[in-house]
Amino acid sequence: MRHPRLTLASASHPPLVAVAHGSKDPRAAATVSELLGVVAARSAAAGGGVDVRAAFLDHCAPSLPQALGALGGGRARSCIVVPLLLTAAYHSKSDIPAQLAAATSGAVGRDATALDVRCTDTLGPHPLLLAALERRLREAGVGVDSAADRARTAVVLAAAGSSDPAANATIADLAAGWRRDRDWRAVVPAYASAAGPSPAEAVAGLDPARGPVVVATYLLAPGYFADKIAAGAAAAGASAVSGVLGAAPEVADVVLARYRAAAAPAEDGVDARLCDRLWPESGYSDRAVATRRLGPVSKVLHTGKPTWNGCYGACAAPRITLRGRLMRPERADGPREEGNAHLARRRVSSRGYVGRVG
Repeated sequence: MRHPRLTLASASHPPLVAVAHGSKDPRAAATVSELLGVVAARSAAAGGGVDVRAAFLDHCAPSLPQALGALGGGRARSCIVVPLLLTAAYHSKSDIPAQLAAATSGAVGRDATALDVRCTDTLGPHPLLLAALERRLREAGVGVDSAADRARTAVVLAAAGSSDPAANATIADLAAGWRRDRDWRAVVPAYASAAGPSPAEAVAGLDPARGPVVVATYLLAPGYFADKIAAGAAAAGASAVSGVLGAAPEVADVVLARYRAAAAPAEDGVDARLCDRLWPESGYSDRAVATRRLGPVSKVLHTGKPTWNGCYGACAAPRITLRGRLMRPERADGPREEGNAHLARRRVSSRGYVGRVG
């Protein structure tokens, strides 16, 4: 399958190269293309059209070096690589850096004005991905919006699984936070490979007499693992299995959030990471600025739904309470507003807040 360039770019924005795992299953590449179409459309609608291109680590073309080589032969002098991966594991820690190093070193050998490549964090974990999971559960007929329905429903959070224990721990933390924040009866992590329990084992371990047992598929695209999860869960008696995240608008917004965080220029000598307004229908409707002074912002403030996405690099867990003082950047030297009550206000400033934990 060809993956044409989605040209909705302005000259002021570096191209976005989204690199996916790749699969022999043609449905996976088609889903990536659909997702990147949504990314390009939402970027254009926000007034910041970006040249969005696909690359794949395996099985499909173009490869990451091929995609970067095509950019290096054009007018672009920089680009941002966004891994379409839900956890940080081998591909993000070893595979992508090695391919980037090979591609950029080869480019330097050919051209003194080689492409400046920046790579973002993986998509997950991120609170918008939980909103995407709930969208897919809702589409599968699961009662998501009623607190009473959630209190009766047990969810198996089914991920691909990894040989990297830290990646599997991320899924377990995500499940625990989702259970706590949304008051599901239970949220149990499960893995299609490399770790246990399997989705079928997790479903079998939950009591259907107490309420529905459903499976939330935490995969980006269809393929072998998605089919394995669906078949095993159905055989174990799950009442519903959600589809893959795919081209959900929340996923597209996470791609853009990762891109914008890497593309944001330094403000006043500080490496500021800007997270734009995210999908207002989900309740993610505010805007925040975080700087290196904050350290990694690992969670977002929840008031029923998350209303703020304070973002610095990747979110390391699905939830945070921002404690201490928050102030408007333009009032950094003036009186500070204390506490968190003011966070519920919408669009307080075109620049958002700079926060300090303390």
